[in-house]
Amino acid sequence: MSMDVIAARGLVLLGCGKMGSAMLQGWLAQGLPATSVWVQDPFPSDWVKGSGVHVNAELPESPAIVLVAVKPQIMAEALPVLQPMGNGDTIFLSVAAGIGISHYEAVLGGDTPVIRAMPNTPAAVGKGITAIIGNSKGAAHLDLAEALLSVVGQVVRLESEDQMDAVTGVSGSGPAYVFHMIETLAAAGEAQGLAPELAMALAKATVAGAGALAEEADDTPSQLRINVTSPNGTTQAGLEVLMDEVTGLPDLMRKTVAAAADRSRELANG
Repeated sequence: MSMDVIAARGLVLLGCGKMGSAMLQGWLAQGLPATSVWVQDPFPSDWVKGSGVHVNAELPESPAIVLVAVKPQIMAEALPVLQPMGNGDTIFLSVAAGIGISHYEAVLGGDTPVIRAMPNTPAAVGKGITAIIGNSKGAAHLDLAEALLSVVGQVVRLESEDQMDAVTGVSGSGPAYVFHMIETLAAAGEAQGLAPELAMALAKATVAGAGALAEEADDTPSQLRINVTSPNGTTQAGLEVLMDEVTGLPDLMRKTVAAAADRSRELANG
């Protein structure tokens, strides 16, 4: 299926918050006609209402794609309305957290092409990373899903759906860990005598810059760390505290990711 087919048959966004809007903006920029898009959202933003797409209008009978981007608590009432589109060639692409492929198959029918995706919040600025996995019918359309989702960042494919819990713990919840690291790095700078605004500016730029360097450099993050660590210097003194296997970041990060992944499993199992 190509973008021309999507334009001809239509694309439905069930929910269009920040994530859906970021994707929609990317698709429109790539040439998808606004008139080929239907948005169903109880509180559409002014941008969505002014974008030229159909907003809360009658849906096409057999759209090419339905992107499900509603909160899990709204899913129970929103999804059954789309049941007539199931068991056909409409592809259901879900970015709804915690909702497994089996739920879509139960509501829409077992022959429905379903692709589950886990993006993260940096997608809103085109810096996201999204993991995808499809059921037997959806697997044939992973190239299309990757092309659609790549407008908001990188895309990776999983080998099995149960890996989604670990993805949730690392990249899905991970931006919040990094935001907290910025908070604590800035607070530590304040404790050393910096003004709050200066400490925060230094912390934000340092984390953002290090992340960009880690992505763009040929060296591994481990090598980048070694490169800036002079023997008996200031960085080594800091890292001896941070890298302590018992009291430092390694054990804390293992526990953090495990807690998020475990909670993801609990939510999936009801």
